[in-house]
Amino acid sequence: MQYEAIPVVPGHQRILRCRQVLARTGLSRSTLYALIGRGEFPSALRLSERSVGWLEHDVAQWIEARSRVSRSNAQVG
Repeated sequence: MQYEAIPVVPGHQRILRCRQVLARTGLSRSTLYALIGRGEFPSALRLSERSVGWLEHDVAQWIEARSRVSRSNAQVG
């Protein structure tokens, strides 16, 4: 399944569901929750008793940070 790229509107926070987060990050569900448990990925927001979501901005910042780390490590080695 492919997800449509939706532009981020300044001042507008979009909530991503788990499938969207997995698609954007390339992580598996178990890896996502392991990273959250270690404090290495933004925590989910409780949306209701049985649902959670992540702020799109937080996920985008995590992706950007991982990109910077990966690129700096590649230049060193």
